[in-house]
Amino acid sequence: MKGIQFVVDDVGKKTAVIIDLEEWGELWEDFYDILISESRRNESTISWDELKAEMTDEEIQKPNV
Repeated sequence: MKGIQFVVDDVGKKTAVIIDLEEWGELWEDFYDILISESRRNESTISWDELKAEMTDEEIQKPNV
């Protein structure tokens, strides 16, 4: 496949991949986003309203410089 190279070990087992980001950058970004999402699947969540309230509280407490 053009723009894809595999790194192999001494016995020919694929151990890594080199991706031409000029060719496949957008696809890689999608793949990476999925990996990040999956890695955070079991993290706790808060509602959008709670997040907005937290951000507002932090903004109010920030000293004016």
